[in-house]
Amino acid sequence: MGLFSSSSSDGPAKATREEMSEAKLPLAYRDSCANLLIPLNRCRVETWYMPWKCEDERHSYEKCQYVEFKKRVAKMDELRASKDGARSN
Repeated sequence: MGLFSSSSSDGPAKATREEMSEAKLPLAYRDSCANLLIPLNRCRVETWYMPWKCEDERHSYEKCQYVEFKKRVAKMDELRASKDGARSN
């Protein structure tokens, strides 16, 4: 059972606004993957940003970002299909 197991439909628990503020996350990074970015940043600081450290945390965060991107692409494809392929721009 990994972090992104198929048994949970919502994925990992979301970070609260208070947790994101305490972690001093920039507003641009306060998304649905922020709960994975907080421990990643903590690990980076503790290991002085050594690239071979925190690999599991970084992979989990990047996987979350990829999954969110795929959801946005699917939503845009769905919107385009409902407009018979017409683009909005």
